[in-house]
Amino acid sequence: MKMFTLDRRRALAGLAAAVSAIAQPRLAFAGPAWRWAVDYGQTTDPALARQFDLLVLEPDHPRPIAPLRAPGASLLGYISLGEVEQNRPFTDRLRKGGALTAPNPNWPDARMIDLRKPVWSALVVDELVPAILAKGYDGIFLDTLDNAEALERKDPVHCTGMVAAAVELVQLLRERFPKITIMMNRGYALLPQAAPYVDIILGEAMSSRWNFADKRYERTSASDWAWQADRLRAAREANPAVRLTVLDYWDPADRATITELYQRERGAGFHPYVATLALDRIQPEPVS
Repeated sequence: MKMFTLDRRRALAGLAAAVSAIAQPRLAFAGPAWRWAVDYGQTTDPALARQFDLLVLEPDHPRPIAPLRAPGASLLGYISLGEVEQNRPFTDRLRKGGALTAPNPNWPDARMIDLRKPVWSALVVDELVPAILAKGYDGIFLDTLDNAEALERKDPVHCTGMVAAAVELVQLLRERFPKITIMMNRGYALLPQAAPYVDIILGEAMSSRWNFADKRYERTSASDWAWQADRLRAAREANPAVRLTVLDYWDPADRATITELYQRERGAGFHPYVATLALDRIQPEPVS
């Protein structure tokens, strides 16, 4: 496990306190009408893209991104921190460094990451994130960090310290890139410590989700929704400047249910987006 010195931990704690005390977002928000979307496809529609204040994109697609940015909007590049696809060019380095673990049961081509390994944090901070920013992105979208909690819960002996290592990686990213926008997906076990270092938190599959076993979209239970909502709101208490967003999944042909999902999430004070599981194109909100 990568160990931090006492001086380094004190510095990071000081950074968290400073961020919380200032409580100012690193990007401008346009009030309750602020809208966001995610599109991992290769051919994002510029006309649709410019309708959003924030857009999460797959940064590995070779394309210009300036036409996708509306005036004052932010573009974030996707990066998976808790697992990687085996076809990535750096997987051999991770395997040699002992950072690859079990496959993701829902995505068999992906291997979970041991976030305690120095080879991974060095790769993320020194190479992967700088490469995204060099392409013109305003920040990063951190995905799959909830794997840290899943691994530690499944095997608390061999995976002890996984959540703490995930928190330290988020802290390190903020320390190294203080002015960029950082959006984090879920990672609820991290939020009590990590919330001060991020600008936006995403609650994925809040009201609806894809059932991998039955291969269909379904509504989540009231208790599932409340569980996530409570943790999102607790994160805002830790960082009053954080923006809370939610992502739901549903059949795009069912416009009535999609409209209902948007209304429910906005009524709860969240900024919603409803997409298909593929996340390969922008799904416009239905117009009444």
